Order: sequence, then structure tokens, then C-alpha cells
Amino acid sequence: MTDDVTDTDLPTKRMLSWARNSTIYRLERRMMTEKQLFDAISRKAREKFEDVTEAQVKAMADFAVKFAYDQGALNDVAYAEISTRSAVRGGKSKRMIAQKLAIKGISREIAAIALEEADDLYAAVAFARKRAMGPFRRDEADEKRLTKEMSAFARNGFGFGLGKTVMAMSRDDADDILSGPRP
Repeated sequence: MTDDVTDTDLPTKRMLSWARNSTIYRLERRMMTEKQLFDAISRKAREKFEDVTEAQVKAMADFAVKFAYDQGALNDVAYAEISTRSAVRGGKSKRMIAQKLAIKGISREIAAIALEEADDLYAAVAFARKRAMGPFRRDEADEKRLTKEMSAFARNGFGFGLGKTVMAMSRDDADDILSGPRP
């Protein structure tokens, strides 16, 4: 058996037109990674077209990704940088951000570059503020409460030492960190 491409493996002009329009529609609404766009087009193509072959689905998804790159609408590096900055401001640790980027299909190399600028101390203080922990706590904490707060830091990817540092900060020190240059 040969690996010759048959006519049934090639998408029709209608399929390619749909893939282009679907790509435009998706990327107008939100930024996506290459993997997200490929998966979305593949999934929707299977729903939209009856009797579509896997080769046609792959060809449509490849076409959509190439079209998006040609238009300058797809950039995994920019996606990683923007997502990282936003996540740090939202109180996410480098570890959690790296995990999220991997799920979205960002390569380790691109994620590592984006995470170089991330500041775990800023993120940990933002996390504490969000959860009213440590320097942002309203009431004095007993031993049980302190243990719960340290556990929350650990579950969110912050190291023990960083959690202790934030928990020991004064409110003014924490506010200074958050009012400094934004990541």
C-alpha cells in the first residue's frame, strides 16, 4: 500500500473557507495558542462536516494555523508573556503559570523565557491580599489559621520560605511591593 494522497484526504474549498472564517472568528474574540487553535478547529470541523476524514480535519487545522501565522494573529511567545504578566498580578506562582502554559501547548523553552521576568514575591503578596492572609489579615491568627494559610501558599505553588516571608511582612512592606513596578 502506498502513502499517496487521495482526493478524499484533501479538504474542499468550502472546508478551507470555513476553516479561515472560523479562525478569524476565534482570534477576534481572544488570544489563542497554536495548540488551542488547532484543537478548536479540529473539534468543530468534526461537528460541522459529515463524513469528514481525519486527514481532512488535520489539513483544515493546519491550514487554519498557517493562516493565523500569516496574518500575524498567532504568536505563542506573546501569548506566554501576556499570560505570565497577568497571572503574576493575579497572585499565581511561577510553578502554576508554567503548568498552565504547558496545558495550553506552550513549549518549555518559550515558557521559561516568559517566566524569567516573573516575580514570585510580588505574586505571593498579591495572593495574600486576594485571600486576606498574612499582612492583609484583619484579625490575629491562631496556630490553626497560620497552618491553613501556609498550606494555601503551598497548594498554589509557592515555596515554604516564600510563604513564611510574606506571612512575616508588615502591611506597609506588602503594600510597597504591590505599589512598586508592576510585572
